[in-house]
Amino acid sequence: MFRSLSSYNYRLWFIGALVSNIGAWMQSTTQSWVVLTVLTDNDAVAVGITMALQFGPQLLLVPITGLIADRFDRRKILMITQSVLMLLGVALGLLLLLGHAELWHLYVFALLLGIVNAVDGPARQTFVSDLVDEHNMSNAVALNSASFNAARMIGPAIAGLLIVAIGSGWVFIVNGFTFLAVLFALYKLRTSSLRSHPRAPRKRGQLAEGFRYVRSRPDLGVIFIIVFIMGAFGMNFPIFASTMAVELGGGAGDYGLLSSILAIGSLTGALLAARRDRARMRVIIAAVGLFAIAAFTASVMPTFWTFAAALIFIGFATVTMLTTANAFVQTTTDAAVRGRVMALYMAVLMGGTPFGAPIVGGIANAWGPRWALAAAGVAAAIACVFALTWAVVARSLRLERHPLSRWRLVVTHAGKPLPVSSIVPEDFSDQIAMTSPISLPALTGQVQRQRPQADARRLVDADGSSSRR
Repeated sequence: MFRSLSSYNYRLWFIGALVSNIGAWMQSTTQSWVVLTVLTDNDAVAVGITMALQFGPQLLLVPITGLIADRFDRRKILMITQSVLMLLGVALGLLLLLGHAELWHLYVFALLLGIVNAVDGPARQTFVSDLVDEHNMSNAVALNSASFNAARMIGPAIAGLLIVAIGSGWVFIVNGFTFLAVLFALYKLRTSSLRSHPRAPRKRGQLAEGFRYVRSRPDLGVIFIIVFIMGAFGMNFPIFASTMAVELGGGAGDYGLLSSILAIGSLTGALLAARRDRARMRVIIAAVGLFAIAAFTASVMPTFWTFAAALIFIGFATVTMLTTANAFVQTTTDAAVRGRVMALYMAVLMGGTPFGAPIVGGIANAWGPRWALAAAGVAAAIACVFALTWAVVARSLRLERHPLSRWRLVVTHAGKPLPVSSIVPEDFSDQIAMTSPISLPALTGQVQRQRPQADARRLVDADGSSSRR
């Protein structure tokens, strides 16, 4: 589960990023609370607009930010972006402390934060591949998610306490200082041990290369559609947690507590993802289905603690889906275009928020937060049905009874059998080549050539396990 931490560079980065992420979640929690209760009168639409401004630039700037991550030194990019984010947090904190903050200030701050994060996101996501070897990349991505969600569990709780104890402005100041941890980690990395990545050439057409690559990969297209739907309608947690806290008669401390409880499930999902040897499409589909069930359940919970319990499952499903999708995209994408593809992934994930957050906020204002949660459940159910339909139609997903009297999921890409010696990327890890009456695996998750075995065959179970026959 923690094998990537054996690397000095990754271990240093992990610790620095954890401290910085705690500060970022403190800031995010405080920002939504300030907009909802200080600068407006419980206006969920204003919270949605703030989120839209913060995540919109990731959609608009995606061709440029991905190319930046592929062309320049990612460590230097991160040192610049993290420094700017630190200055922004301190500046807004000073505005609040001096009593000059207005709603439009928060909107401008969210927009600037979104622009910087648009550059920071692809570089930060792909920087993991520079810290560990190819074999540990999926594990490193999952541990990054664990760090992020451990911070989500700690940060909002601290923010809730600090808002009550010292005021919202100081939370932004404290967050500014947490950036020093990740900047120190970046400075102390052993640059000689960093893996080099192919640099994007300076020629025309490079901005569109990521789009062309994704267009050639239907499996990535399905994942992008799933994360767009979930990002737009399902992952508006600041709206859900803040409005439900008010609905159930709570205050800032209860809002922070709900955000931390959500992160309990999130951290569990991330750690379980770190245990898996590779990312699988079926895990993503199952996680989206679980989210739909959990969201519907949360929408009818009558008390604070029953709602909090439902949030654990929402967090677990969300992070299982996101971590697996992130690892799937990174480990199956050509290294030469990985930055641009990850920029597209982040744009699709975060870019759905400007579209969905105001709608979800409007639903919460008009009919209450329970209906907003139900709408998130409907969106997740649609995404799950879409992905399952693709799996059945495009990859001939079916349940077959094999000679050994065991039921197994059998998948062939586009209905065509694949020879055992084929080279198949990780995105087809669920495929089973029908080269004989007994199903054979196309390949394991790693991109490699599997030598044919004259006298040995493997049967792959629906849960991904295999046994020699």
